[in-house]
Amino acid sequence: MAYTTIDDPSAYFQTKLYTGTGSSLALTNDGNSDLQPDWVWIKERNGATNQMLTDSVRGATKTLHSQNTDTESTDAQALKSFNSDGFTVGTDGDVNTSSDTYVAWNWKKTADAGFDIVSYTGNGSARTISHSLSAVPGWIIVKNRDEGESWPIYHHKNTSAPATDYLALNDTHATTDSNTRWNDTAPTSSVFTVGTSDVVNKNTIKYIAYLFAEKQGYSKFGSYAANESVDGTFVYTGFKPAFVILKQSNLARDWHMFDNKRSTFNAVGRYLRPNVSGAEDSGEDYLDLLSNGFKLKNTGNRFNDADGTYIFMAFAESPFVTSTGIPTTAR
Repeated sequence: MAYTTIDDPSAYFQTKLYTGTGSSLALTNDGNSDLQPDWVWIKERNGATNQMLTDSVRGATKTLHSQNTDTESTDAQALKSFNSDGFTVGTDGDVNTSSDTYVAWNWKKTADAGFDIVSYTGNGSARTISHSLSAVPGWIIVKNRDEGESWPIYHHKNTSAPATDYLALNDTHATTDSNTRWNDTAPTSSVFTVGTSDVVNKNTIKYIAYLFAEKQGYSKFGSYAANESVDGTFVYTGFKPAFVILKQSNLARDWHMFDNKRSTFNAVGRYLRPNVSGAEDSGEDYLDLLSNGFKLKNTGNRFNDADGTYIFMAFAESPFVTSTGIPTTAR
């Protein structure tokens, strides 16, 4: 039986729910461990607003929007600071309108949890970029900060040759073949490769890359084949998921994000879509979050198309088996 490498996932990932006040608001993450995040992704739940993505490498006031190709903006009233136990938001309506409800996903940048944030400047020629994971990334997201370009994604289970293909976080399109994104070269434990596309490597342009490597019992970046049944596919992760993002990769479909804070019991019925600005959707039973993975429950083609292949990223609420071999309690 595989033991976890991380007994307390809340030291590295947490979901925070809050209600806006319209005034500067310090928010404390409420997991078992204090978490000073390095990447915060905020979305208003009850309205159509920007997806707000901020990280500690670019700086607290530098914002990107996953639902579009907009350039990086400076907003002193969005995310104001990364704190030792959370973060502070200002008065920007995308993060803090009075009485509106919000969700914020928080990640800690550390090789221990398999997450790195890399800033680089393009040179227009295929090249390698160093990272600090000391492990091979399974998921990479890149964004051109200076120009209106898309959000290409590398996923190591996307196809049989994932370095030749890409998806886009801001788009619904199916897996697309291109040698100009990753130069047909898989990442290694020390570098990832970018090609000549302006999306990832235009001369003198600034970029940000988010890189994730799997950590047993804490994170999983995989794929599954669906069956279009209410007794849907079970996807093993090795932990009880706190967060899942998934997309059908062989057809044009939206991305979908689920978590255990907005849906506190099974079946999980609330989702947001990172490629649109729309409000949270709910009303059907989509999946169960279980002690060792997740199980599809809906026949809808967004998650469970009989002819569909899907990729996902998941992070743990708790490991299936602790580092000392003790099974954890099922959901």
